[in-house]
Amino acid sequence: MISEQAKQRMRELAKRYPAARSAVLPALYIAQEEEGYITREGIDAVADVIGITPDDVESVATFYTMYHKQPPGKKVIKVCTSISCYLRGCDKLMQHLEQRLGIKAGETTPDGNYTLQGVECLASCGTAPVLQVNGEFVENVSLHDADALLDELDKELKAKKYEPRTEARL
Repeated sequence: MISEQAKQRMRELAKRYPAARSAVLPALYIAQEEEGYITREGIDAVADVIGITPDDVESVATFYTMYHKQPPGKKVIKVCTSISCYLRGCDKLMQHLEQRLGIKAGETTPDGNYTLQGVECLASCGTAPVLQVNGEFVENVSLHDADALLDELDKELKAKKYEPRTEARL
């Protein structure tokens, strides 16, 4: 359920732009922050506050990979698949993570701990291959580094020390 406080934050954001529809991206982040992913209610709330149709909001939410369309895992791993990362082995990194987690890109582990995604360009080409875990960059990732990272994330999850499911930094 989208809180009135979240709707008010969306209204305040919309005031910052010459055209309110320009606030749809950050408003979607607020909706995602509220519920962990983009729900029908979140789309409707953004549409109502911004003053555009729910179809327009949904087209934005489904176009961008930073919005979750389903409940994500506690740890969302996004692997950059752009040309720079590809030349530095992101395809092997993705295959390794898929094998280690037992899922394919775009899926969430059955225990709800991990979501693995391939994304286009994380804008860190000089440190390829790169990935993000819940919005935090991990750069120059080797297969060994990926194993160490997953081991550390497993420890955090067992200790129940993990970030919320959102990546919003508003």
